[in-house]
Amino acid sequence: MSTTDIIDTLAGIEPGSALDAIRARRLQARENAQKSYLSLFEPIDAGDVSLVERAAVALFVIGLHRESTVAAFYRAKLAATADGARLIEAIEVEIGRGETSGPYGAFPAGPLSVENKAGLIYRVSADRKAVLGARLAAAFEHAHLLVFRPRDAASTDMKALLAAGWSSTGIVTFSQLVAFLSFQVRVVTGLQVLGASLGRTANAVAGA
Repeated sequence: MSTTDIIDTLAGIEPGSALDAIRARRLQARENAQKSYLSLFEPIDAGDVSLVERAAVALFVIGLHRESTVAAFYRAKLAATADGARLIEAIEVEIGRGETSGPYGAFPAGPLSVENKAGLIYRVSADRKAVLGARLAAAFEHAHLLVFRPRDAASTDMKALLAAGWSSTGIVTFSQLVAFLSFQVRVVTGLQVLGASLGRTANAVAGA
């Protein structure tokens, strides 16, 4: 089990740095984020969602967010799992096929309908579905829905996951994974931007 804080690692935060001090001000939030990562990606019992599936979903979701540093971490994590390395090429092809911008989708009929926006309805290609298997193919399609068009999510989408072999418990875990990954990538990106800003300020002061 990892002991190094995952967000610190991905954001490149060094012990004793200005960013380290900033994160230390919200110690409980820092600890809770780490506990969430460990429970989702390094569980004692993987249960209904295998470690390979967890890492594969992570690589796909982070790839859709176009965050290369975090994607590299989950690519390596997937490669380290049993049978995970063979999935990487197929996943990266599907990331390319799924890339778009959002959010988009349709609101229920009413005042918000003016904000309806059409966008990609992503489906895993037949060739890659044979490599990924029915469970991961359904997971990727649902993850894309949650990332880019959450307003379109409906009970039929859950039925598609169940039909592909996901249990109700597995769907809950999968949904938690996607939500955590979206949170994680935003925090890491924000900290990297903040770190760059602090660096520029320090250089300006030193040069004054």
